[in-house]
Amino acid sequence: MRLPALLLATLCVALAALGNPALAKWPEQPIRIVVPYPAGGGVDVMMRVLAPIMSERLGQPVIIDNRAGANANIGTAIVGTAKPDGYTLLASATYLTVNPLIETGLAWKPSDFTPVAGLTRTYNLFMANGTSPWKNLGDFVGAARAQPGLAIAPGGTGSPQSMAHRMLRVRAGLQFTEIPYRGTPPLLVDLGNGTLAMGVAPLAAVLGMLESGKLKALAVASEQRSQLLPDVQTTGEAGYPDVIAESWYGLHAPAGTPPAVVQALAEAARVATADPKAQAIALKAGGETAFLDTRDFEAFLVRDRQRWERIVAEVNKEQ
Repeated sequence: MRLPALLLATLCVALAALGNPALAKWPEQPIRIVVPYPAGGGVDVMMRVLAPIMSERLGQPVIIDNRAGANANIGTAIVGTAKPDGYTLLASATYLTVNPLIETGLAWKPSDFTPVAGLTRTYNLFMANGTSPWKNLGDFVGAARAQPGLAIAPGGTGSPQSMAHRMLRVRAGLQFTEIPYRGTPPLLVDLGNGTLAMGVAPLAAVLGMLESGKLKALAVASEQRSQLLPDVQTTGEAGYPDVIAESWYGLHAPAGTPPAVVQALAEAARVATADPKAQAIALKAGGETAFLDTRDFEAFLVRDRQRWERIVAEVNKEQ
């Protein structure tokens, strides 16, 4: 007889508690998910979709705690030094893979964390102000070649948005004036008012501004078009097939978190991502649920790191 996954996870926690009394009542207090970005960004949006359902399954509040700054490294370091008891989690994304490849002196390292589950993914867009004359990425590249130094926001260092911009710059031979921002929301303000010529951001964070006409999508940095934006070409269709940068979002816990707790958290995440209402909200917000259990998530992270190692090496070589 095969036990339902939720019951199996509960039994695992109960059995583990026999050898560790601290697990006997887990969870017995609110669970905090640290989002290392400002409220309103892609990671934040998706976590807020799933947190209420996870809370219902776990029987405790699941609280979103935004700790932005230093290219996602502040919030990440907080979780990396947190007690491994299942009460402090990290909203992980591509930065967890890429930052160690391009930055030095980090206050955290990948081994400080243990994967819990993959949750969602979203597309990244090349965008311009809604009143710009460009209809697509090809139009923008033509303008950028004619006017070197256009102001753009590449996104946080190491983010998929930043890497998409860097790959386009290398492939098209462009020169920009890069303006750094602490997160997506302030970037979008200046993109919407015309201060910036172009920006790259997750669809989950910009869908409302696209619908209102404040922003215009030039291309989707993906191998396939988004079902939410079927008329927007991919970067491949624009002539840049290797300028691909999809965002994934997941959960990590501090290293040393008991496996039974990790399994219970992963099961709560599975239930949340399978919920039809959550799936509909995620899609409306510009993303889609894409659950990976702990083992599959670990394997995905290995492949993801290998892919980004190749991209970083190639971009650095051609700069």
